Amino acid sequence: MPLAADSVAQRVATLRERVDEVTVASGRKRGSVAILAVTKTQPREAVVAALDAGLTDIGENYVQEARDKYDGLPPCTKHFLGHVQTNKAKAIAARFDVVQSVDRLDAGLALAKAARDAGRRLRVLVQVNVSPAERFGAAPADAPALAARLRAEGLHVDGVMAIGPLQGDVDAAFETARDAFERVGGTTLSLGMSGDWERAVRHGSTMVRLGTAIFGARPARERSLA
Repeated sequence: MPLAADSVAQRVATLRERVDEVTVASGRKRGSVAILAVTKTQPREAVVAALDAGLTDIGENYVQEARDKYDGLPPCTKHFLGHVQTNKAKAIAARFDVVQSVDRLDAGLALAKAARDAGRRLRVLVQVNVSPAERFGAAPADAPALAARLRAEGLHVDGVMAIGPLQGDVDAAFETARDAFERVGGTTLSLGMSGDWERAVRHGSTMVRLGTAIFGARPARERSLA
């Protein structure tokens, strides 16, 4: 069962304070790390509760889930977090403000065309693979060239997203992600989930993707972006 709205609000307030504490301890300004609420498997009322608690960024892995619960929400920034299938590019570009998971040229070209056709300038992040357990993500060394090509197609490439490893040298993986971000450019390093966000902030993350930390445990499914 999802948390009640007051419980979501309490968790968000506690997380916001803790994120700010870790941010300041890492030498950066309070409020400079954003919290993205990952709403995968959560009902619409949980999404509304997160927005009512003051969050402005929400994210989904699947277009269909967003279609069912994102329409008619209060003003917010909607992020697509899942693997980009080229045949879903039109729907993704129409429904989301940011696509965090562009990891190859054909996906980026499909999104660029869909955005042009819709008269939009779509904001995207290059997903880099910093974990041997992950199936998706561009090689970090290839990220700058991919970003340049996507910018030439009219996409607003605003940084990098990465998923940390479940085990092994997490700090080295996060450093690799940060290095890719510095070479790609932009304002957003989307790094850190409910289990590792503090380490991610210490390594320069500007956005943490939190699902269970906000909404509580969800049914076990495939490895997620939160």
